[in-house]
Amino acid sequence: MENSNKYIAIMAGGVGSRFWPASRESLPKQFLDILGVGKSLIQLTYDRALQLVPKENILIATNKRYKELVNEHLPDISDNQILLEPSRNNTAPCIAYLALKIANQNPDSTFAVWPSDHVILKEAEFNKKMNLAFSYAEKGESLVTLGIQPTRPDTGYGYIEVNHKDGAQAIEKVVQFKEKPDLETAQSYLDAGNYFWNAGIFIWSVKAVTAAFQNNAPSILEVLGEDISKYNTSEEQEYIDRVYPNTEKISVDYALLERSKNVYTIPADIGWSDLGTWNSLHAYLEKDKKDNVMQGIILSAVDCEDNFVRLPRTKKAVIKGLKNMIVIDEGDVLLIYPKSDEQEIKSVRNDLNDDSVL
Repeated sequence: MENSNKYIAIMAGGVGSRFWPASRESLPKQFLDILGVGKSLIQLTYDRALQLVPKENILIATNKRYKELVNEHLPDISDNQILLEPSRNNTAPCIAYLALKIANQNPDSTFAVWPSDHVILKEAEFNKKMNLAFSYAEKGESLVTLGIQPTRPDTGYGYIEVNHKDGAQAIEKVVQFKEKPDLETAQSYLDAGNYFWNAGIFIWSVKAVTAAFQNNAPSILEVLGEDISKYNTSEEQEYIDRVYPNTEKISVDYALLERSKNVYTIPADIGWSDLGTWNSLHAYLEKDKKDNVMQGIILSAVDCEDNFVRLPRTKKAVIKGLKNMIVIDEGDVLLIYPKSDEQEIKSVRNDLNDDSVL
């Protein structure tokens, strides 16, 4: 495979708090087989990466506590391919760490950053867009993102504004990034036709992203670049454990993308879902005639519409009159919540003080 200068970094350190109570601190959603296909989301993402780069050019960035889970789910990955963050400092420090480590191996390389827990149905189209992104990023100092064609006025995603409607150009210069909108604003974005979902899929050369850090978030680079000789050695983890917690806690969107003038997006219709919420999983999975997704032994469901119900495999249920609800029974935790209020689940979970359910 002639892609020795191309790397893919899979970010797998999140907790998936919007997917609570299935996703927990001890077993986040990227390590769950929530699609029922016999593979976890991180395994599906790794398989996707193997179609584009050699396996030795795939890196996994995760929290230290998940090292054993990564080893279990991805046994082909070597320890030097697993970047273990000692603290959760958001995505910008993680990407700076990746850039410095990859630069130490191959300063002329280009790397993509992927979330570990997303689903992509149109893989051939995705590979086509990724190859275009790699080619574009290799040629210049551009920061490239994939912009997902929106299918609904979703309030759970950030948006990318471009000049042309409906992805008229193969590569569009980004006008600006928009924060998660309210429903009315999201609908206006959809109607305008020149807005895309920000999927958190980035592609850039090591040189371009390093320059972006130098220009926009130099303190992060200074902290992690204190002694670049430590990267890819037996001393790397001890070094990272010492310096990484001192980096600024900030997302790459805030630190780089919103501050940079050389950001481009590739409009992509790739059957993407971040499966970040129960509603997005509901939209993805097959439903009955009344738009219900029922996982478990449902003895009877009468007058039920537009629900997501997930039960333990051995539990049996009789349900009547349930409409527009999320019901998640994980054995030790039962969540019953209106589908329309699902964006609150993350904050509800974060407000709990009971470690046994987190």
